[in-house]
Amino acid sequence: MFDNDDVVQLVTETGARVDHPDYSRYVDDVDVAAVRALYEDLVVVRRIDAEATALQRQGELGLWAPLLGQEAAQVGSARALDPGDFVFASYREHGVAYCRGVDPTHMLRFWRGSTHSGWNPFDYNMTTPAIIVGAQALHATGYAMGLQFDGSDGAAITYFGDGATSQGDISEAFGFAASFNAPVVFFCQNNQWAISEPVSLQSRVSIAARGRGFGVPSVRVDGNDVIAVIAVTRAALERAREGSGPTLIEAVTYRMGPHTTSDDPTRYRPAALDEEWKRKDPLDRIRALLESAGAIDDDYLAAVQQRADDTAAALRRGCLETVEPEPMSLFDNVYAEPHPLVDDERRQFASYLDSFEGTDA
Repeated sequence: MFDNDDVVQLVTETGARVDHPDYSRYVDDVDVAAVRALYEDLVVVRRIDAEATALQRQGELGLWAPLLGQEAAQVGSARALDPGDFVFASYREHGVAYCRGVDPTHMLRFWRGSTHSGWNPFDYNMTTPAIIVGAQALHATGYAMGLQFDGSDGAAITYFGDGATSQGDISEAFGFAASFNAPVVFFCQNNQWAISEPVSLQSRVSIAARGRGFGVPSVRVDGNDVIAVIAVTRAALERAREGSGPTLIEAVTYRMGPHTTSDDPTRYRPAALDEEWKRKDPLDRIRALLESAGAIDDDYLAAVQQRADDTAAALRRGCLETVEPEPMSLFDNVYAEPHPLVDDERRQFASYLDSFEGTDA
């Protein structure tokens, strides 16, 4: 299952469900009702992303990392998790956060600059966005090793992009996880572009092959096939929980939008490539599957769209109604105990703010 570079696919690009000798059994329970629920997830997550992008363009967010095109990789892997599994995210896993139950408004606080993080990780068993590229893989590995020491049968999963595999932190995480048989799933969303560089420049072999070089069993999956992603993630989590150690999943997908809203992909990416991947759209694929099963109609589509629009409206309302923090709160909760350096910086900053009294600044 983990020793070749064949890409696992359970739903073709035209919406036909196909069997796989190793992975079909992991999604025997994904019936028509479950597919309908997955389609709703995909639509809502895309709508959240579109609304957040619009808010950034309107000056309400400082930055946003779009996930357009990667919805299936995130929804599929997140829906394979148990509530007790712990997620160590990068900065693009808005779809995972939605599936974990995070209020979409809370996702925006970090990008608006109104909080240091956004939510309490222990409320959802998911960390807040990690900006240091690749660092979360080490955190996940350490947490997974802690699960071993505690005798727990839980697992950790960590997300990162293809570009992050060029960071030393990822290599170190692979090495530790393999050496100590840590119950961690490494989930790489290979969206083909590390900001402005193609994945072919990041690695001369597949990302999965690089994982195997560290002794981490690895699998490639069609990242635009939400059902296949569920299957391979469940298989990897099964290995972790039974004590068989880490797995690397390379979800082959595509970033349809910019790296972040400060990026212009037209400067480095050919339009023809975008068009090629549009034909592999993860939402269109599942919609076609439902249509072939006679499980989709105007009422259902209208209800799904209403759910997406309501979520987006709540997201916008919550963003615009955010109570911005007082400047001096910057120094709160830096250390658990009082610290003289922080005390000194607080006094200096207070003096700086006082200097504006009586001015229009």
